[in-house]
Amino acid sequence: MSKQIKAESNVSTEEKIKEAARVVFTKKGYAGTKTRDIAEEAGLNLALLNYYFRSKEKLFEIVMMEKVKQLFSFIAPALNDEETSLDEKLELIASSYIDMLIKNPDLPIFVLSEIRNNAESFGKMIQSKGYVLKTHFIQQLAERKKDINPIQFFLNFMSMMIFPFIAKPILTVAGPVNDETFTQLLKERKALIPKWMKMMLE
Repeated sequence: MSKQIKAESNVSTEEKIKEAARVVFTKKGYAGTKTRDIAEEAGLNLALLNYYFRSKEKLFEIVMMEKVKQLFSFIAPALNDEETSLDEKLELIASSYIDMLIKNPDLPIFVLSEIRNNAESFGKMIQSKGYVLKTHFIQQLAERKKDINPIQFFLNFMSMMIFPFIAKPILTVAGPVNDETFTQLLKERKALIPKWMKMMLE
C-alpha cells in the first residue's frame, strides 16, 4: 500500500469514527455514551477506535468544538460586519441562523445540555469572554438606543431563535404541531424576529 493510499485510508477511518461519535454523542450525550457505542456505530472494532482516538474525552472534545462552532461561530462575523446596518444585521442573522438550525435541529439541545454539565470546559473552549460587548453590533445599538441593556437585547434575540428548537418536543407531543408545521413556524419567525427586535428599539 502506497503512503498516499494509506494516508487517505487513515483520514477516511478517522472521519468515519468522528461521524459516528457525532451521531452517538448527540443521541446519548457524553455521560450516556461508551466508546463501544461509537465503535459499533462506525462499524469498527473497539481496538481500532482506540488506535485513532485514545479516549472518549478526546473524541467528545472534537465533536463538542464542532457543535459549538456550528451554534455560535456565525454570530461573531455577522455582529462585526461594518458594512451592514443594525436592522440589516438583525434580518441577516435571524434568517441565516434559523436556516442553519432547521438543518441541525438537535444542535441547541445537545450543546446547551452539555454546557450545563460542563460549563468550565465550555468556557475554556470558546474563550470569548466579552466578545459580544466589543462588537460593531453593540456600538450600533448604543447609538440607536442608549437606555437599553445590550446584554438583555442580545439574550432576547438569541433566545427567540434557539428556544423553539428546545420547546419542539413539547409542541409536537402536546400540541397540533408536526415537523411540517414546525418548519413553517420557523420560516415565519425569520421575518417576525427582526420586526419584534426593532420594536424594542423604538
